[in-house]
Amino acid sequence: MHLRWRYIALVFVGGALGTTVRYLVSAVVPSVAGLPIATFGINVVGAFLLGILLEALALRGPDEGMRRDLRLFIGTGILGGFTTYSAFAVDADGLIVAQNIGGSILYALATILIGALASVAGIALAARVGRAGARR
Repeated sequence: MHLRWRYIALVFVGGALGTTVRYLVSAVVPSVAGLPIATFGINVVGAFLLGILLEALALRGPDEGMRRDLRLFIGTGILGGFTTYSAFAVDADGLIVAQNIGGSILYALATILIGALASVAGIALAARVGRAGARR
């Protein structure tokens, strides 16, 4: 699948969009007390949205056709470009370089734990909406 130009294009265009939005948010939202709030917020929101997307797609059937296109364009592309492990790692390292070891540890743990909870919350929300739609 990864060798099909259509799928590569979906991920490429989505990634360009997500990366652009991440850059704009990062440029507008300042750090608070030296902590990179923009990257933290981006990663938590992205995890939540990815949870919603993947659960919603899974409830609608197998990963093929339009569902696969949406997963690749929005999930891998847009949300993959929007969220970023590299910025998270650079920000955590920057806190260490600034001799804010406690802040770095707090930032790393909070990003991972709250991101995981946000993902689970997104999955739960999509599942609940899916169940409500199935009852109608």
